Amino acid sequence: MTIDIPEDKLIAGVDEVGRGPLVGDVVTAAVILDPANPIAGLADSKKLSEKKRLALFDEIKAKALAWAIGRASPEEIDELNILHATMLAMQRAVAGLKVTPELVFIDGNRCPALPMEARAVVKGDSLVAAISAASILAKVTRDTEMSALDARHPEYGFARHKGYPTPEHLAILAERGPLPEYRQSFKPVRRALGIE
Repeated sequence: MTIDIPEDKLIAGVDEVGRGPLVGDVVTAAVILDPANPIAGLADSKKLSEKKRLALFDEIKAKALAWAIGRASPEEIDELNILHATMLAMQRAVAGLKVTPELVFIDGNRCPALPMEARAVVKGDSLVAAISAASILAKVTRDTEMSALDARHPEYGFARHKGYPTPEHLAILAERGPLPEYRQSFKPVRRALGIE
């Protein structure tokens, strides 16, 4: 599948990381790539090694015309639900760009309300270079935050599972209970809190 990308428009790509985890922010990124300064090796962040992601993270920040990170907190996720919190985080990322795009490609099947044209692209992180770049910025940012949380609470194993509900994580959560950084509206967390 190919995406029609108009060459005469300033285009931003937007992606999110962290809809599924039980803990931490949902993190989004918006990137406007510079056609005169191409970046080799852009791909869906999930298909790249950690070493390659880290190298591309620095290169994207150095070469992009503009980039910004957006986020929604666990409190916002609990209040709005994960879908609406993700849309809010995407709006924040686009609003944070120091250059205003004319067209925004969003990874997935729906777009947040934006002041410019936006198009949803299913599997966009593999099809649109600017979305690939955004997926890398968002993933490295969130993974770094999970490593920082792991340093503060090593007994929870966040550096390994990144907050996703793996069997190991669910067992630790049941045993130790949730930290303030957990999303209290998510079922396994509610169960650990004795609400479910």
